[in-house]
Amino acid sequence: MSDLRHSFAGDVRAGLGAPRKYLQPWWFYDALGSALFSAICELPEYYVTRAESEVLTRHGEEIARELGDAVRLVELGSGDCRKTPLLLGPMFARLPHLHYVPVDIDDSVLEKSARDLALDFPGLRIEPIRGDYRDGSDLIAPDGRTAVLFLGSSIGNLDLPSAAAMLREVRLTLATGDTLLLGADLRKPKEILEPAYDDPLGVTAAFNLNLLARINRELGGTFDLAQFRHRAFFNEAESRIEMHLVSRVRQSVRIESIGMTAEFEPEESIHTENSYKYAEADLARMAAEAGFALRRTWTDSRRWFADVLLAAL
Repeated sequence: MSDLRHSFAGDVRAGLGAPRKYLQPWWFYDALGSALFSAICELPEYYVTRAESEVLTRHGEEIARELGDAVRLVELGSGDCRKTPLLLGPMFARLPHLHYVPVDIDDSVLEKSARDLALDFPGLRIEPIRGDYRDGSDLIAPDGRTAVLFLGSSIGNLDLPSAAAMLREVRLTLATGDTLLLGADLRKPKEILEPAYDDPLGVTAAFNLNLLARINRELGGTFDLAQFRHRAFFNEAESRIEMHLVSRVRQSVRIESIGMTAEFEPEESIHTENSYKYAEADLARMAAEAGFALRRTWTDSRRWFADVLLAAL
């Protein structure tokens, strides 16, 4: 069993054995999950990708300059790299010896995005790394001036203490003055947030349910996907969207490879994801706790999304 598969099995055992069942959101992203997420990014209700693309389109040249004279650009959770060229283009034009290191948990999307970028940027040195973005200190070995990208809103999967801890791990690998560009979704009314995570076409529901299908495929699970439904709502007290998979009936599910049976009551849920929404003051506080200074903030025209420049202290 590979290290990543072993970690998947361990996380499934821990989450489904907990008094309040949960599964970790980074396991959404197998080949099918990554494809479903790409489809989510095209939905009219899902504003996140368009909002950040607006930020990078309007301010990409300026952001690239602010990232400094890095010799290496590391992107955590790189995914399909659809937004990366908006920064990589101006950086590579100015720094022709730039070394780009995309890091992602999904082999298939990592290989495809690396091939596509190699075609778009001939001569760019690309070194894909399969890994978990949470393991920043293991993935970003010190190697000259470095800029780190953590785009999208993946930081929102972690609560504030965990997010600060993850950023501290990244900080350990950076020299003073190195930079991190962090994407974060900003607070807004639930009438905007909830449809973004529960679209009428059911693409997000399929994305969520695929996590159970992945357990079936990889760990010998016996989940009947028809007996679970997707639920997403905004928890105002915690300023986060929560996603759950809710059991429709009383049922038992066997997971052969870990020798486990999970019991479910009707309406019992598996908590699969949090997506925290931030005030700009939250981001400054989180950066300070992790050993960074927040130097610049760029937002889209509606101030729905922010990319913030953090400098290592």
